[in-house]
Amino acid sequence: MTKDKATTITSLNYRDSTSSYNNNGSVHDSMHNYRKALSYHENVLKIKQQSLPHNHSSLAYSYNNIGAVNYNMGNYPKALSYYKKGFEIQQQSLPPNHPDVASSYNNIGLVHYNMGNYLEALSSHHASLAIYQKTPPLNQSSMAMSYNNIGAVHYRMGNHSEALSSFEKALEIQQQSLPVNDHDLAMSYNNIGLVHKDMCNYPEALLFYEKALEIKQQSLPANHPDLAPSCMSIGLAHYSLGNYPKALSYYKKGLKIQQQSLSPNHTYLAHSYNNIGSVHGKLDNHPKALSCHEKALEIRQHLLPASHPDLAMSYNNIGLVHDSMGNYSKALSFHEKALKIRQQLLPANHPDLAMSYNNIGLVHDSMGNYRKALSCHEKALEIRQQSLPASHPDLAMSYNNIGIVHDSMDNYSKALSSFEKALEIQQKSLPANHPDLAMSYNNIGLVLDSMDNHQKALSCHEKALEIRQQSLPASHPDLAMSYNNIGAVNYNIGNYPKALSYYTKGLEIQQQSLPDIHPTLAMFYNNIGLVHDRMDNYPEALSFHEKALEIRQHLLPANHPDLAMSYNNIGIVHDSMDNYPKALSSFEKALEIQQKSLPPDHPNLASFYNTIGFMHKNMGNYSKARTFYKHAIKIAEQSLPANHSNLQLYRNNLEHVKNKQ
Repeated sequence: MTKDKATTITSLNYRDSTSSYNNNGSVHDSMHNYRKALSYHENVLKIKQQSLPHNHSSLAYSYNNIGAVNYNMGNYPKALSYYKKGFEIQQQSLPPNHPDVASSYNNIGLVHYNMGNYLEALSSHHASLAIYQKTPPLNQSSMAMSYNNIGAVHYRMGNHSEALSSFEKALEIQQQSLPVNDHDLAMSYNNIGLVHKDMCNYPEALLFYEKALEIKQQSLPANHPDLAPSCMSIGLAHYSLGNYPKALSYYKKGLKIQQQSLSPNHTYLAHSYNNIGSVHGKLDNHPKALSCHEKALEIRQHLLPASHPDLAMSYNNIGLVHDSMGNYSKALSFHEKALKIRQQLLPANHPDLAMSYNNIGLVHDSMGNYRKALSCHEKALEIRQQSLPASHPDLAMSYNNIGIVHDSMDNYSKALSSFEKALEIQQKSLPANHPDLAMSYNNIGLVLDSMDNHQKALSCHEKALEIRQQSLPASHPDLAMSYNNIGAVNYNIGNYPKALSYYTKGLEIQQQSLPDIHPTLAMFYNNIGLVHDRMDNYPEALSFHEKALEIRQHLLPANHPDLAMSYNNIGIVHDSMDNYPKALSSFEKALEIQQKSLPPDHPNLASFYNTIGFMHKNMGNYSKARTFYKHAIKIAEQSLPANHSNLQLYRNNLEHVKNKQ
């Protein structure tokens, strides 16, 4: 009797302690205190392991709880290990069609999804769905969840039609089984909107996002945190349409709701700062973009373990801003931090690793480290070829980036081949009026222009313009870029009045949507200045180049390459006007900037040394001219192919002044 009493007391103590630890763990998990949550759930597991057989069904729940916390912390391999331990116990102790087994398939699928193992994720979610389908009246919401998860995997794989079909099945089930203002309906509307957004059906995407918001507004108070994601989605649609001020407005609405209802270091605020930073990046408000991404990083560093994938995302975004600002060494440092985290967490063929290599490649390209850039982009391509379907748009992105590097190295035939591969993939996977197709036609046009195939280049740029006119609003900045590129071809074939007309059209679009002090406006002023120079309108040319310089001085750090470009172009105009001392002064300012921002063997430095040498030759300073020409040749020999036309030019220039005193 005493033994029975003791056993009863032990059993009660066991239940009380595990229940208390479980509850505390769940609370800390919901508050994002993951380390504390993990500690409580591990204590529960330890107690159970001491008092229960190794395959007891209760152990499965503990393994699942520990797996869930690791999942939330971004420790996907650990999460997968614990979920699988729980699943093995369930397979021994539960019937094969038990809902808990389906739930485990679902959890395992989610981990595989985040690890980029999309086929395994798809298999797990289909297994979960098959169980729920055997008792459909009891599992309507779970079936809808499975369809949503299957849709999410197809979405990440770039299978837009399959993703849309799965999301629509989820919505159909929910419409039959849920009230019209249920939040799960809002989630499905949002998912369908995402697919339409990626398929460039922006008005339809906006419609579904607005339906999701309408449902939430009917049942929730005005400052409820669940309203914020819908505001963010609507902002995303406007972002995709190029309506950056509207996008910013919705993102700020979402942030305001979150600030009223969530703690100041909540992870959702980090997502919002990230989105707002992306818009400021598009508007070239780089200091504001940097500030937002740094706020997001600060929140994530406070909440998350040092190896969490969201930290990698923040490092990635900060790197992109520094790249845009010309802070290449900082950009490289942040992208390498992101890569290091992803290498620790993810399998070697995960698409996020490809994105890191892609971004590091872009920085090396900007720095003139073309071989390193090419290596990074080829690594990104290799990963994507292993992990994604052959028609996935990210493969096209890699081919485009490889093409850009070859173009920078004047390997025009290789560049053209890469751009054509990108276009071929996009034609198979995207609708005919998708803006990404326009980008590929644009890139092909640029390289054909460099190969002096100006008519073919013009045809490609006109195709790009036609696609953008069909798919984008008339004031979208991408249309302005098409006008710019058509203007550039006309400039190169000597049709200066046409070039001026297209540049002016592009400028007018940009002036509608951009502030007066904006780097894109500086680019257009620069190009219009170049045309006026060729038309011998030197005062107008000087005026436009000085406008471009004024904007760049206002916005950019003192060593930004675009400032060097402006000084260079002002120098060219003064040279055309035979103002050699003023020209020399401008070229020297340009060189000084380039020396601070570029590696010592960058081919652009060779070009500037050559130009300054040419000025000294014109002014009769032959000794100085020889010195600068020799600098140009030395750099070009290190950075350019032996048969490069610029290297031949520099040698010829030196030869002309070799014996002059």
